[in-house]
Amino acid sequence: MSPVDIGKPIVEPEKALAQATRALVVGPYLNDRAAARLERGSLRAPEARIAEAEGLALAIDLDVVGHELVMLTQIRPATFLGKGKVEEIAERVKAEEVTLVMMDCALSPVQQRNLEKEFGTKVIDRTGLILEIFGRRARTREGALQVELAHLNYQKSRLVRSWTHLERQRGGFGFLGGPGETQIETDRRLIQERMTRIERDLEAVKKTRGLHRKSRQAVPYPVVALVGYTNAGKSTLFNRLTRAEVLAEDMLFATLDPTLRGLKLPHGARIMLSDTVGFISDLPTTLVSAFRATLEEVISADVILHVRDISHEDTQAQSSDVEAILADLGIKPEDHNRIIEVWNKLDLLDDNAREALTDTAGKRRPDERPYIVSALTGEGTDKLLEGIEDKLARGRSRFLVTIAPADGQGLHWVYENGEVLKRTACTDGSLDIIVRIAPEKIERLVQRFPDATRNEEVPESTLLPPVDEE
Repeated sequence: MSPVDIGKPIVEPEKALAQATRALVVGPYLNDRAAARLERGSLRAPEARIAEAEGLALAIDLDVVGHELVMLTQIRPATFLGKGKVEEIAERVKAEEVTLVMMDCALSPVQQRNLEKEFGTKVIDRTGLILEIFGRRARTREGALQVELAHLNYQKSRLVRSWTHLERQRGGFGFLGGPGETQIETDRRLIQERMTRIERDLEAVKKTRGLHRKSRQAVPYPVVALVGYTNAGKSTLFNRLTRAEVLAEDMLFATLDPTLRGLKLPHGARIMLSDTVGFISDLPTTLVSAFRATLEEVISADVILHVRDISHEDTQAQSSDVEAILADLGIKPEDHNRIIEVWNKLDLLDDNAREALTDTAGKRRPDERPYIVSALTGEGTDKLLEGIEDKLARGRSRFLVTIAPADGQGLHWVYENGEVLKRTACTDGSLDIIVRIAPEKIERLVQRFPDATRNEEVPESTLLPPVDEE
């Protein structure tokens, strides 16, 4: 059964329910003056922000009837919006038979409840919608636990004096159905107990991940992690590089559960490539916290590939959001020497845009230069693999090893444990091999080949082309 098939009996009824839900997306954003006053500015244009919000709603198959862009001079404590705009939207909700209003902001429980009364329909905020998407996408037990923990943390703050708000929720988590037995009968104490149990289970998952990581380190393969804004093309690139079949679709948060695959680099070294959940602006802090166990694969990665959708009008703002989340995870500026920028979706650009992009990339310092690729067509991915290899090679030593004609096992060991950069046949049938090897394997190399000598000064022009097999 493929990852797409898992959980279908649960997802299909939800999809049918979502398709029958008429949704209005409201983008209440501070104008430039108010944003500057409150130090809450955004690099994005309001139109781009509300387009993304509509994309989030469409990601769970809601029937989006339209959107309403609202520029605010201030945020009202009771309803977030001004009274006149609340009345205007309420009229539209009634006229267009809207059954769900999605507010692209973070609402307090009181604001959410008051807006529901004014609009006469269900209201969710950006956090609630993202939690719903994550709930749909989680395919593994770990992913489901992480989402449930984040949702309970979010829902706990919405246990207001009456059960009115929760009666608009369905059991488990989400917003599309009617009353949920679990939520209606649960108080703060029971929710907290459930959260504690989930945290305990996730701690066990974390320990298991740690053991897996240690086992990989015993036969150490470097880990290369893909990160990026949601829908930047990480999974498509992952599939292209590993020939895997991870779900890759043109929708937000197509990938939620982490995936690891082995991959051979051009000169034979093996790595583990990790695909992770996409980032997004204003990602709920509860989700960042809940997914920390998953994202530890990123934190400990030897190389991080920051995949950007270079064709997107907000690519710079998206990049800033990703960098901010990486900083929250503890990826400090001094760690940036292990980050490679990948400018993806080259296939969507015309010739003039391609030329301009190449010029922009060329003006950067060589060690900070991005790799321009199309994960869809494969263009540029060979150079990217070479770039990963070069990045990993820093701190690795080159050795000259002479292998006797009969030492087939020795030749196999060299190819399995290092990167063969040059191979010269000698007249006596032996092989002189220049191999690049990780620091932790040097001792084993010297034990296996006592006559091995360091050979750092090898002209690049003399190196072997990439090889597939020994």
